[in-house]
Amino acid sequence: MKNAVKEQTINKYKIYFKNFTKKFDQLLVLNNITFGIEDGEFLLIVGPTGCGKTTLVKLLIGLLAPTEGDIFINGENISQYTMEENISVVFQEDSLLPWRSVKKNIQLPLEINKEPKDYIEGKSHEMIKLLELEEYENYMPAQLSAGMRQRVAIARSYATDPGIIIMDEPFGHFDSTSREYIEKMIIDVWQKTKATILFVTHNIEEAVFLASRIIVLSQKPTVIKEVIPVNLKHPRNYTNPDFIQIRKKVTDLIKWW
Repeated sequence: MKNAVKEQTINKYKIYFKNFTKKFDQLLVLNNITFGIEDGEFLLIVGPTGCGKTTLVKLLIGLLAPTEGDIFINGENISQYTMEENISVVFQEDSLLPWRSVKKNIQLPLEINKEPKDYIEGKSHEMIKLLELEEYENYMPAQLSAGMRQRVAIARSYATDPGIIIMDEPFGHFDSTSREYIEKMIIDVWQKTKATILFVTHNIEEAVFLASRIIVLSQKPTVIKEVIPVNLKHPRNYTNPDFIQIRKKVTDLIKWW
């Protein structure tokens, strides 16, 4: 009966971290963490610098192996089978190929997947329009600002229609005005695509602006301090009293250990 209940819990989520632990030699980073991300959810993870947020991302995409515990995607243990889920990742650095134009960078994953030429052309045009890059499609990365390059990286990440998108501090190079603009754009894209998003940030205001839920991590050895639902409609307003209250709660959780 217990196994059936556990399996039902795992199958409820698009992604499920179960009793997850990561050590580097004797350093305990992630300490027996369990949480799930629902299909189509926009989940934010926040926590103090060095608590293991990026480590969690690397474990999910297979760049690191867990010390203990499992990760499930669509109910399947990804440590026990070849992962077939379409996952895209956007890091803080855009990783665009400098010898390819904006359009050609966006087309790259489609070319790797050996999609038909007509489909590649149509899909890249769709992504360029969605991220409002029409006037820049023939620019080279060196001609763009850091923020604009990140928009190209985000367009590229959506080009293959991923079921899961992982974003690790993607707006670190943006000033406050550009950040708010791209945040609104990302919400619009998320609502249109219905992708499941795991977003890591140290910016609390950004977390409240974007999230369906916020997971607050502690300092190392890292545990989940609290899970906070954000039941605010989009578009959100920084001056809304409910927004301010949630922001204060998250701030206090990170401030007081």
